Amino acid sequence: RATEATTKYFLVQAAASATVLFSSTINAWSTGTWDIMLMTNPYACIMLTMALSMKLGLAPLHFWLPEVLQGSSLKTALIITTWQKLAPLSLLYMTYHSLNTTTLLTLGLMSTMIGGWGGLNQTQTRKIMAYSSIAHLGWMATILTLSPDLMLLNLTLYLMMTMSTFMLLILSASKTIKDLTTSWTISPTSTALMLMLLMSMAGLPPLTGFMPKWFILQDLTSHNLPMTATLMALSALLSLFFYLRLTYATTLTMSPTTTQNKLKWRLQTKLKTTLLSTTAMVSILLLPITPT
Repeated sequence: RATEATTKYFLVQAAASATVLFSSTINAWSTGTWDIMLMTNPYACIMLTMALSMKLGLAPLHFWLPEVLQGSSLKTALIITTWQKLAPLSLLYMTYHSLNTTTLLTLGLMSTMIGGWGGLNQTQTRKIMAYSSIAHLGWMATILTLSPDLMLLNLTLYLMMTMSTFMLLILSASKTIKDLTTSWTISPTSTALMLMLLMSMAGLPPLTGFMPKWFILQDLTSHNLPMTATLMALSALLSLFFYLRLTYATTLTMSPTTTQNKLKWRLQTKLKTTLLSTTAMVSILLLPITPT
């Protein structure tokens, strides 16, 4: 399964990289400059947008992401959903003034909706996180050309929330929703933390995740795009459903168990959770210091 995931990842990223180079070549042939920040040829700009969308996993070029994450370990999935997004998003940020706003709005809206719909019937936590990633990237793509600084804020908070959630999944070794039902035996504290993190990722106030959604919807309406803002707000409800499924399995259920000992967590050795506690705190408590 890991070999299959590696091959899929390699082929997709190689094809996307070749398309980026091809778009740069078309622009150089048209304008005489290789500077990627001076993209003026409309065909080259659209080709670059689609190539970077494929690298990120934006819909409708998202099919590789859930499959690759499912074939990877939780630690590898953490890297793919966080660190791997930085380079394509940096390129998009550098070239946002050249990109077609309508194309990005369409890709972003499709991503938020498909990210919500795709995660509804999943039972594997890695696939759910993959569709969650697609939905979050959709919010970033939508706001990129309208307010690039807001995209950076969204990216920072997305990285924090995703890192925290994956670290909790790694800590409890939860690969399916069924595994989450027994995570309380490892650490009761982590179940409460998982609830807060998932609700933050869903964008519920008064948690940090509400901040970027609030700002993006406000920005879209100020740019006379109320219909887009409405559809994105409704698509967030789809994502909320599968976050609630995970929350319910983690905190409100207790699976049948043969052991009568509920204090298994006391026997665990001390784990280094400094990074988890820091990112979790940022992911949950930042809303009161929201800039105005």
